[in-house]
Amino acid sequence: MESAKEPSKILVVDDEDQITRVLRTSLGAQGYSVESAANGLQALEKFEHWKPDLIITDLSMPDMDGVQLCHAVRETSKIPIIVLSVRDQERIKVQALDAGADDYVTKPFSIQELMARVRAALRRKETAALEATSNAITAGDFVLNHDFHQVFQKGRELHLTPKEFDLLSYLLQHSDRVLTHRTLLVNIWGAYNADQPESLRVLVAQLRRKIEQDDKPRYLITEPWVGYRFIPAPDDVPQNI
Repeated sequence: MESAKEPSKILVVDDEDQITRVLRTSLGAQGYSVESAANGLQALEKFEHWKPDLIITDLSMPDMDGVQLCHAVRETSKIPIIVLSVRDQERIKVQALDAGADDYVTKPFSIQELMARVRAALRRKETAALEATSNAITAGDFVLNHDFHQVFQKGRELHLTPKEFDLLSYLLQHSDRVLTHRTLLVNIWGAYNADQPESLRVLVAQLRRKIEQDDKPRYLITEPWVGYRFIPAPDDVPQNI
């Protein structure tokens, strides 16, 4: 008899006991296996021994903060990391994303929104291994084939310039994640062009003209002061995201 799939393991890292209790209860009710840590050092120890599938971490913590934790985890692992931040932490939030965090949720946050982010991150993790062995990327309304340099949106072929193709490819590979301006600049143009945001704005505008149906973007969403998020199937996204 085929064994039941084991629940995904989530590590919650926060020095506020109330938030930790709420997240343990909410995630447990969704069928996840949950462990918690009060700071980055404790989290690293549990990360190494427990091997979680996803980490949810606060940014401001004693001993080792969330940005340092992201750096440390990314030295050995690509597991999804969601950071929790308050509204006045824009600079630290960007640092965490550049350090390897996949997404962020702003405090005070909706549990329903956080659960949706968790589900999306775990779906990406499950499909990453398949996409890593293929030259084709299928995500939502898009199919991109590197071998033939072709892109289809809902069955319609898009005619993209090489840079537009590179940008869309990177966005599809990191869909539903917040990508900072610096991350996109480095990965599309190289490290020497990390301080040229105008190039990115122009390229994003060009790509939007080819994939968006109206003036309000549905696929390529601007995250103010931070970067962009690509949603490959906007019709399937819950309204609270």
